[in-house]
Amino acid sequence: MQILVVEDEIMLAESLKEILEKNKHTVYLAYDGEEGLEIARSLALDLIILDVMLPKLNGYQVARGLRKDQKGTLILMLTARSDLLDRVEGLESGADYYLTKPFDERELLACINALFRRQGKEVNQISFGNTVLDLDSSELIVDRGNIRLSSKEFQMMKLLLQEKNKIVSKNILLEKIWGYDSEA
Repeated sequence: MQILVVEDEIMLAESLKEILEKNKHTVYLAYDGEEGLEIARSLALDLIILDVMLPKLNGYQVARGLRKDQKGTLILMLTARSDLLDRVEGLESGADYYLTKPFDERELLACINALFRRQGKEVNQISFGNTVLDLDSSELIVDRGNIRLSSKEFQMMKLLLQEKNKIVSKNILLEKIWGYDSEA
């Protein structure tokens, strides 16, 4: 998915970019509201992650500008402003979701996936904790990076993640992954 991060804190913007790219998204960065609005108007984006307290134009102004342009791009406001009135203003200005800092990486990714699901843009992944299996690329995404799996490794990991919180017996693994009949 194509995601624009509009965040004036450079280290946080880079960190968000790293998290999102690790999860197979294409990421663009803008460091002020004016630049963010310009990039958002020029690209076909799936999501904009938008801070509120930005130089030049604040996040509310950027969201209103996009909605005025009839841009249906999803907007997730990610900001330190956590008061009720701030959250209400963010949603009323056009944000689809409002997440406050500090945030947990897993919550951010869950919010993004939920927003994409609502638009029918399913992310083809299975996750459990900090482990994500990309069903399209056969890669396992963990804190250390991406691991390319062999066919059998992929099948086994997919089965284990689909059956998370359940015991998967050796017989089930032999049957489902290698095609052995445990009754024979």
